[in-house]
Amino acid sequence: MIVVDSNVVAYLYLPGEFTAAAEALLARDPDWSAPGLWRSKFRNILAGYLRRGQLTFGQALALQGEAEDMLRDGEHEVGSGSVLELVRGSECSAYDCEFVALAMRLGTRLVTMDGKVLRSFPDTSIPLTA
Repeated sequence: MIVVDSNVVAYLYLPGEFTAAAEALLARDPDWSAPGLWRSKFRNILAGYLRRGQLTFGQALALQGEAEDMLRDGEHEVGSGSVLELVRGSECSAYDCEFVALAMRLGTRLVTMDGKVLRSFPDTSIPLTA
């Protein structure tokens, strides 16, 4: 089991530079987890694609549904205290710290491409690509 940030989910569903890496990660470890916040962050990514005309509304809605189906059993709530504790000791947003806190609670790693998270939490986070 791994925790993935919303961008890793986006790389899986939106073809681009890191899609192959996300697909390889899913093949290696298909047990993905994320805090419930991932849904809003993924919707925000899809909103950008909608506004740029890169996806239709129907496509965005279908992708959101597919991603929600994939992560349905891997969604977890994260306690505010653990998130704020991580915020206090880093320069990362509370949003990003939710993913880190979940990885710590589950005793696993967070897969991300967020440089600030990777620098702030090197014992918990690993890059999607090396």
